[in-house]
Amino acid sequence: MHVPDGFIDAPTSAATGVLAAGALAVSLKGARRELDERTAPLAGLVAAFIFAVQMLNFPVAAGTSGHLLGGALAAILAGPFTGILCVSVVLLMQGILFADGGLTALGVNITDMAIVTTVVAYAVFRGLVKALPRTRRSVTVASFLAALVSVPAAAVVFTLIYAIGGTTDVAIGKVATAMIGVHVLIGIGEATITALTVGAVIAVRPDLVHGARGLTQRLKLRLGGELVDAPAATSEPVAARSRRGLWITGLVTSLVLAGVVSFYASSSPDGLEKVAADQGIDKKTERHPSADSPLADYSVKDIRDARLSGGLAGVIGVGATVVAGSAVFWALRRRRGGEPVEAG
Repeated sequence: MHVPDGFIDAPTSAATGVLAAGALAVSLKGARRELDERTAPLAGLVAAFIFAVQMLNFPVAAGTSGHLLGGALAAILAGPFTGILCVSVVLLMQGILFADGGLTALGVNITDMAIVTTVVAYAVFRGLVKALPRTRRSVTVASFLAALVSVPAAAVVFTLIYAIGGTTDVAIGKVATAMIGVHVLIGIGEATITALTVGAVIAVRPDLVHGARGLTQRLKLRLGGELVDAPAATSEPVAARSRRGLWITGLVTSLVLAGVVSFYASSSPDGLEKVAADQGIDKKTERHPSADSPLADYSVKDIRDARLSGGLAGVIGVGATVVAGSAVFWALRRRRGGEPVEAG
């Protein structure tokens, strides 16, 4: 759902840019409460994983594909404020390095793909977790449903933005019907990827999943007639090694997905591209300022072999995203000082 330059007029793009900047400022402050010495390194990895999986377009209908948006996944794994920052880092890398998503439309894309998906998904997720039994399986189920809802929600918001500032004269009812219809299907893929990923991390380190905090209670021992917390079964050195193992596994998985598996992704246009072409809302699309960059369109310039070119671009993208994301989240962690970690 990357909106290119030219879809939305300048005043509306500027307004969404101001909205996005304000949301990012709030998220920077909120993320300091969500991040600690255990989760800060993993937040950068979440951004890199989302970048990698977004390269894997999957078919959803005849001539149409979809890909992960990532707001639900980022919010549940890292927290809603950190999640907005994760997806925003991905969008910045894609727009600047790969000419994917317009630069003047960056405010539109952050608003729609980072803010809307994360806020909607996390609100649905928290409501479901409170209503369902407090188990790890419930977290996975809630993750699926939250992600499922977040994608058509983003389609609705794009339609509203287009109704306000669209640059072509197209019946909004047709745009809404087409956008919501195809993104309901894409939402199924989003929900599946999100639930599988959250479930896999919970199976290994549930304490590192923001959305799973508070689901388990420390074992109690009765000493001298009083109940006290049992000592943790895992020592800090072992826990640190476990975190490093998870980080390395996640990074290798991201590199393989972006560098190898992405070659087999669907080449059909994604939901927004398909609707734009069918409904004629792409008539005033502008050429991307980075269209001639060495990594434009997820390929490395002057490398003729398509598989090698695309794979190398994916690896570079994962590396750039994990470095940029890790730098942001470590800086926030260092600035947190004595602020309490958010419980929930």
